Amino acid sequence: MKQNIYTTYGTCSKYINFELDEEQRVHNVHFIGGCPGNTVGVAKLAEGRKASELITILKGIKCGNKPTSCPDQLAQALEEELERQSAETIQ
Repeated sequence: MKQNIYTTYGTCSKYINFELDEEQRVHNVHFIGGCPGNTVGVAKLAEGRKASELITILKGIKCGNKPTSCPDQLAQALEEELERQSAETIQ
């Protein structure tokens, strides 16, 4: 599995590290920065789930009056990685 590093925006966390297996299941999610209670909880709940399922669940979640959140940023990171993999498959 390849480790992915996503640079977040609009949140207290600065990066999200994660891996996707051949079935597009998420593993080893680590938020760098952010509120540990929130980010560790999200990471544990994400473990082993399909990326597409997590995107559906987490996309659009806001933190207070911010337009995004750590869970939303994870959804965006996963979406970006799935699009990248899809583009590689087409080529």
